[in-house]
Amino acid sequence: MKIARANHRGVEKFGIIEETYFHTITDPFINDFIEKTKEIIKLDEVELLPPAKPSKIVAVGLNYKSHAEEMKIPLPDEPIIFLKPSTAVIGHGDYIILPKHYRRVDYECELAVVIGKKAKNVREDDSNRYILGYTCFNDVTERYNQKKDGQWTRAKSYDTFAPMGPWIETECNPKSLNIFTILNGEVVQEGNTCDLIFSIEKLVSFISGIMTLLPGDVIATGTPAGIGPLKDGDKVEIKIENIGILTNFVKKS
Repeated sequence: MKIARANHRGVEKFGIIEETYFHTITDPFINDFIEKTKEIIKLDEVELLPPAKPSKIVAVGLNYKSHAEEMKIPLPDEPIIFLKPSTAVIGHGDYIILPKHYRRVDYECELAVVIGKKAKNVREDDSNRYILGYTCFNDVTERYNQKKDGQWTRAKSYDTFAPMGPWIETECNPKSLNIFTILNGEVVQEGNTCDLIFSIEKLVSFISGIMTLLPGDVIATGTPAGIGPLKDGDKVEIKIENIGILTNFVKKS
């Protein structure tokens, strides 16, 4: 089931994507169950928005073996996490804005976990109960600032640096999904979630033991090898098997 958030004639609505239609539903982050309404809208009559409105994005660094090898960094013995602000979120079709005086801005394709209910101190074997579904995520990064600062907050937090969407897929198995970055029509990054160092269940348990995860919060699970730069005028797509394609465009501020 593909759950989307959309603008229709100035009104924000949640819905399920059914072929070429948007069938509206109750808010999946408020209710324990999803209920369809009687309203069905043609998909080309709505503007897709980021599928969730997270209070925070918890991102994981170095969670693919291939990326750790690429960066020449030893495998971590526990997840390395950092935060991206909600103000960085944009949706499918939106523009990634290159900040003033940037040196190098990179794409990073990632599978994102969308939390469906409040989660605190969750056991690994119970973590799936707290997950609404999965979406595509681009952990856009200003690489020069990341190296200069020695920590990642500034490099990861610019407005527009958290594209996500186009919807939340509730029925895919995240354990072996092919994941790609496609830049101007060319595949430039490729991996599979079977290469994750820490599983989805481990991440939900570990992070919820540190901070309470709220409905709509997002966990970005790390990027495979093949990161690279974006430039003005680029079209960048994050494609994940059984989920969809997140498309964004790049321009200078």
